[in-house]
Amino acid sequence: MIKIIKIFIPFLLFALISCVNNDELKDPIPPVGYFNYTLLEWSAGLGFIDLINRAPEIPPSIEVISDIPFKETSSRPLKLDIFRKKDHSGFVPTLIFIHGGSWKYGEKEDYLFYLIEFAKKGYVTATLSYRLSSEAKFPAAVEDVTCGVQWIKQNGGDYGIDTNKVVVIGGSAGAHLAMMIGYTNAYETCGSIGKVQGIVNIYGPVDLTTDFALSNSALTEFIGIDYAQNPTLFQDASPLSYISGDDPPTITFHGTIDKIVPISQADTLDQRLKRLGVSHEYHRLKGWPHTMDLAVPVNEYMQFYMAKFFEKVVPFNNE
Repeated sequence: MIKIIKIFIPFLLFALISCVNNDELKDPIPPVGYFNYTLLEWSAGLGFIDLINRAPEIPPSIEVISDIPFKETSSRPLKLDIFRKKDHSGFVPTLIFIHGGSWKYGEKEDYLFYLIEFAKKGYVTATLSYRLSSEAKFPAAVEDVTCGVQWIKQNGGDYGIDTNKVVVIGGSAGAHLAMMIGYTNAYETCGSIGKVQGIVNIYGPVDLTTDFALSNSALTEFIGIDYAQNPTLFQDASPLSYISGDDPPTITFHGTIDKIVPISQADTLDQRLKRLGVSHEYHRLKGWPHTMDLAVPVNEYMQFYMAKFFEKVVPFNNE
């Protein structure tokens, strides 16, 4: 019994600390994570981690314009959704969310939680679809999301969007696509989009030529061939290959026990952006895994700093 208690004391301690409410802090500190995956799995299994509602109801104050077609492809039409306040007026910044899913699954509704929360703050938020790896290989997905941003910039005025104030946000594979939008114009098949004003990188891969990436079957499916067959193609698909000193400000959130996209990817990005003088805010969350923003304390922390980032890079006209 004593041995069991000793095992569970650190687990319970970390679970309790993780639930500490930092709402009263002006700048929240990172929520305490876990020593390892075993503690994390125990905590999740025993219900000690509060999770966000991934399918919240649309509040009465928010208007949703769904399934707007922005590109025809040989496999299906690609569509986007727009969220805004019903009493929306004037032209405001837009936040474009790109879903993850290893480039092979997921849908535009996956970030409904963020879409609603930031629309409630007065932004126009948008989410778009793209061809998955089972439908088309690289660079199809990059071209698709770039076309979606181009469509929003071209037509956004009809929806109250200030098309000079655009931020792209993605998680995992979606973050990879967001960074490709922000760091290169090499895949603008639908017309030029110019620079976006900010990038939010949520545990996204940046260098697809590393050992971690090359052992990932999802990446091989995304590219369509093995690395040995054409190493250049994997380099071309890496956001790191395109970074230059005039790139948009970036904010990164990444957990140190991420098994899907190792923390070394975010460390490499941070070093490169700093070396080139690109504004970069890096939140290296100790003891948190991939999809860490499903946990309420991490999500609240991230939303706080995302909101501060948006206020800085795409301020409202009255600010």
